[in-house]
Amino acid sequence: MNLKCNGRWMVGVVAACFALTAVAKTTPEKAVRLGVDLTPTGAQASANENGSIPPWTGGQTAVPANFAGAGARYVDPYPEDKPLFTITAANLAEYRARLTAGQIALFAKYPDTYKINVYPSRRSFANPPAVYEATRNNALSAELTNKGETLSGAITGIPFPIPENGQEAIWNHRLRYRDLSTRRWDNQFTVSSAGEYNAVKMRVDTLFNYGQQGIKPDALDNILFYSTQLVTEPKALAGTLLLIHETMDGAKELRKAWEYGPTQIRTVMRRSSLVTYDNFGTAVDGLSTIDQSDMFNGPLDRYDWKLENKREIYVPVNSYKVHSDQYKYPDIIRKNHVNQDLTRYELRRVWVVDARVKKGGVSHLYKRRTFYLDEDSWQIVLVDVYDAQDQLWRVQEGHSIVAYDKAYQMPVMETIYDLFNGRYLVRGLNNEEVETTGQSFEVRDFEPARARRASRK
Repeated sequence: MNLKCNGRWMVGVVAACFALTAVAKTTPEKAVRLGVDLTPTGAQASANENGSIPPWTGGQTAVPANFAGAGARYVDPYPEDKPLFTITAANLAEYRARLTAGQIALFAKYPDTYKINVYPSRRSFANPPAVYEATRNNALSAELTNKGETLSGAITGIPFPIPENGQEAIWNHRLRYRDLSTRRWDNQFTVSSAGEYNAVKMRVDTLFNYGQQGIKPDALDNILFYSTQLVTEPKALAGTLLLIHETMDGAKELRKAWEYGPTQIRTVMRRSSLVTYDNFGTAVDGLSTIDQSDMFNGPLDRYDWKLENKREIYVPVNSYKVHSDQYKYPDIIRKNHVNQDLTRYELRRVWVVDARVKKGGVSHLYKRRTFYLDEDSWQIVLVDVYDAQDQLWRVQEGHSIVAYDKAYQMPVMETIYDLFNGRYLVRGLNNEEVETTGQSFEVRDFEPARARRASRK
């Protein structure tokens, strides 16, 4: 039963969903807050105390007049916005309380060049109404078992809009809504301490199985999404192909992956068990583990997860300049860090999740990671990464925009800064390529047999 009155979910929904409380992580009394004092995805709907974070009023759903339409590059819906102030090493003390340990470390590492331009906070996040409805249903039925690796009772929307622990919050990031089928260029750059970089150009096709509206959990066949990654440049790597079937239930079956490389003698895809955890990805030069892609992905079983208090911090969002084709890659990629004049930061409330490697026979390259999740979208926007000696080692940033014609938050650039050696990794850029989102794929397009044929072309 879906009852709505004057924008508020009626208390009658409590009785309608009472039978679900046996497996619910959220009680009906709590779930009724969604769409009232909480947004439909679980964020605090009201402004903060001084109004520097505004109330959420539905997000950026209006399409700018100069947007060319489906498949076109997204234009900035806030072209008149100017920075409210700029944080530098000189005035860092004034803003320190609203920065992460990683951000503060970047100011210390690059005091002469690193800065953060802070813009007006615009709570631009939005999802389709069907996703909000699915999220409300998930709140009453979603459950984690098998030490957090098995999710049941959730589909399409956020599984835990009112999370009780860190695992639930990270699952929200993993299952946040995105475009159902996409083809885009995911260009990657490894940048040396001298500012020189190597570029790898990849075409990525994805079918987001979980996000289909009306689909039943059993119909997923335990697959969250299907994806192929085809390297087209440089010539030495061209033809390298990776196929992934990302599983929902890691306790039942780990991620399935197949690889093909142009140096292989036989033109067949080989099953691989290395595309997960802290193994290194394609041509990252040791700067990123597999599970750092999309800020975090894959199984949660190597860490203990702790949900800490919310914080108000300056995070990268509404990064339409970074996404714009007005700028070429050399305009963005600079020595030590990306061009901070093209980035945009806003004050946002974030969920903080601290992850520490479990004791007793479990290992990971990163002993500890602190994740900062935007409260509206559940997207991880910043990560502080620590080494085996508990030293802050790397800093991740996730820059995103709102795809207003489809109502979801879309990453446009990820960075990983290595504080020890001054190198960094950039991925996700497609400024110099034609946007090709909104493709139509089917499951059979992501089967190994099809991938084998694609690798021969």
